[in-house]
Amino acid sequence: MTPPKRKALFPGSFDPFTIGHEAIVKRALKMFDEIVIAVGANESKRGGFFSLNDRLAMISDAFSDEPRVTVESYQGLTVDFCKKSGAGFLLRGLRTAADFEYERAIAQVNKAMAQDIESVFLLTAPQHTPINSTIVKDILRHGGDVSKFIPSRIDLSKYSGIGR
Repeated sequence: MTPPKRKALFPGSFDPFTIGHEAIVKRALKMFDEIVIAVGANESKRGGFFSLNDRLAMISDAFSDEPRVTVESYQGLTVDFCKKSGAGFLLRGLRTAADFEYERAIAQVNKAMAQDIESVFLLTAPQHTPINSTIVKDILRHGGDVSKFIPSRIDLSKYSGIGR
């Protein structure tokens, strides 16, 4: 009998997707058979730097050679999308202690809403700890070079972020 596939959902706004995000997915592929990178259309955030379609395309480019990774968008509760996609795990990366406290609270609420879904946390590699999407967006807004902070397969010249 074949064991069930271990499928994880990696949710976020990914505006933009960074090398830290990429590293979490690559490490998680050692634990999971499939990973869905779920780009949330977050109503509480006013628009994105990059459009939702651009973010989906960027992430697809970053994993174009990895058939076990799919990229989808969603609205609403992450735990509901996790169930809908058939994932039994929510994957999150932790950079700092503050990230842990925030993610712990969300994981506990998700567990109360969906007992069968487990949250899995991976610590960010030390060299990626200072990298986050907010800082990358700020560098982009000011005309800086972010090539060392985003996956090499993402060609930002194909996309037009706000203010670029």
